[in-house]
Order: sequence, then C-alpha cells, then structure tokens
Amino acid sequence: MAIDYGVWVARLGLAVVFGLSAFGKLGDLSGARKAVGEFGVPLRWVPAVTWVLPMLEASIAVALLPRWTAPWAGALAVLLLMVFTLAVLRLLRQGKRPVCSCFGAVGATPIGPRTLVRNGLMLALAATVTAASIARPRVPAALPVDHTVGLTILAVLAGYLFWLTGELLALRRRLDQQVLSTLGGEGLPVGAVAPEFELLRTGGGRTDLAELLSPGRHLLLVFVHPGCEMCAALARELPRWRSRTSEALTIAVLGNGDVAEHAVWGERQALGDIPVLVQQGNEAALRYRVRGTPSGVLISADGRVAAPVARGAMAVRDLIVQAKRTGLQSNSHGNGQTVPEPR
Repeated sequence: MAIDYGVWVARLGLAVVFGLSAFGKLGDLSGARKAVGEFGVPLRWVPAVTWVLPMLEASIAVALLPRWTAPWAGALAVLLLMVFTLAVLRLLRQGKRPVCSCFGAVGATPIGPRTLVRNGLMLALAATVTAASIARPRVPAALPVDHTVGLTILAVLAGYLFWLTGELLALRRRLDQQVLSTLGGEGLPVGAVAPEFELLRTGGGRTDLAELLSPGRHLLLVFVHPGCEMCAALARELPRWRSRTSEALTIAVLGNGDVAEHAVWGERQALGDIPVLVQQGNEAALRYRVRGTPSGVLISADGRVAAPVARGAMAVRDLIVQAKRTGLQSNSHGNGQTVPEPR
C-alpha cells in the first residue's frame, strides 16, 4: 500500500511540474517565443512551437492522472525532457546561455549547469513514474478515495505556492527595473561618496566596500550578468588588465542572483582571484544607478566616485586605462618621482 501512495505522489508531482510549465508559458507568450527562437528553432516554426509546447505540457499534466494514460504520459515526458536536455547541452558547448522561460516569466533565467541538474532530476522522476505506472496499474483506484482527493488537493496547493513565490520574485525584479528607470541620470555624480554595500562572495562569506578599498588604489566595480555575452568577453580580459594595473587598481566583479551560478561563471571566465560578488536584489546597482551590463564604476582610494558610469565593454576598458594613468601619476607624485605616462 505504501508503494501505491508513493506512485500516486510521484505522478502528482510530475503533473504539477508540467502544469506549471504550461501555465507559465501561456501567461508569457512573448517571453516563450523569444526563448524558443534563442534555442535554435527555425524562425518559421517559432510561432507554432510557442503554442504547441505548452499545450503538449498541459496534456501530459492531465494525462498523468488517469491510470490508463499515465504510462504513455510518463514516456512522453521522458522524451520531451531528453530533447530539452540535449538542446541545453548543445548550447552550453557552443558557449551560449539563452534565457530559459521554462516556467514563463517566473523562471526566466539563463541556462547553466543548474539547468542540467534540474532536468536530470526531472528525467529520473519521469522515468520512475513511467515504470511505476506500468507496474502498479491500479493506482489510484487501489487507494481510499478520500486519501486520493486529499493528496491531489495538497499537490495543487503546493503548485500554487510555488507559482506565487515565483510571481513575487518576478515582481521584485520588475520593481527594481522601474526604480532604476526613475532614478534620473545614470550613475552618481563624480565626487559623490560611494555608497556602502555588503555582498555575498562566491568563495564564501561576505565582502563590503571598505574591504575592497586600498590606499593608493582605485577600485573598479564591474557589473555583469551570467547570460550576457559581452560581459563574458570583458570578464576574460580582466585578469590581464589586473596584472597590468595591480599597483593602481583593484577590480571586483558584481553580479545578481545565484551564488553557485556566479561561481561556475567566474571559473569559466578564468577570473582567478578577482572577487566575484553577488547581489540578491540589484541593491548595489540601485545605489550606484547602474542600469545595464556590462558597466563599470570607478571609485577612488578615498571612497568617492572617480568617473561617470562606463556602459559597455569598450567604455569599461577606457575606464581601466584612465584608472591606470591617474593611479600611476598619483603614486609618482607621492614618491617624488616622475613616471612616464603608459601607452
């Protein structure tokens, strides 16, 4: 009997996952259409796939409940998850990280290793459901009716809570974007006191502004996003710039979201010991009025904004050159020596 309960719970869980996925895509068709195109579907097929995919997911969710359709629905779920996982692997090998709108706007995040782990777990669940539905064909008829209905209601409530949590997180992101759009001009004025922050560090612990500031060195905050190709290209250059400007400049990379994802991203870009700090809600970007990625904010050794916000990879590179020049000049004046301007 306990096994029958386990089979029914597994089927309900998989049905909730596919139901939420279908509901999310239908609620954000524009995002789903963009994601389908970025996953490499030919342009002429994108509109059809955008509609067919959530309909197929909804059909699987419903078909997992009746005992006579559950094995077929489970097998179709396995096939769909395998196709999606292979597509993710292909894109990651190509160095691409498009946004996966797997659950609509609620789960609109770039693909990565976590996507593969999640798909692997779902594949295992779908395969288990398929095999269990064949081995236990009388579930849920073998269970008491009140228990069957009760577990179904609990599954629906769990799905609703998951959806509500995702909606709140999506609302937070939209509010952050609205705040950024109403802050006035981008960036703080030159000479303004740099706002304090304390962010999670991918290597563990937290790091604040005071810890990053060093006597005689400017601090460059580079704002990035793991799904931004320009950010990745710029990040791969940062270790080289750091070695050339080590006497004049400290570099820190700031992202937003999941710490583990940023840790993997930093290793992929070979950032070495350049600290990668992670915001949990764009708190540093809001304080510094940074509106896009990649962007750079230069802070002087005394903790004041030293230059306007640099938007784009080229502008950040120019900011590094400026920091190197002014840093070496200030050091030469402090030592009573003359240092030729670097080229």
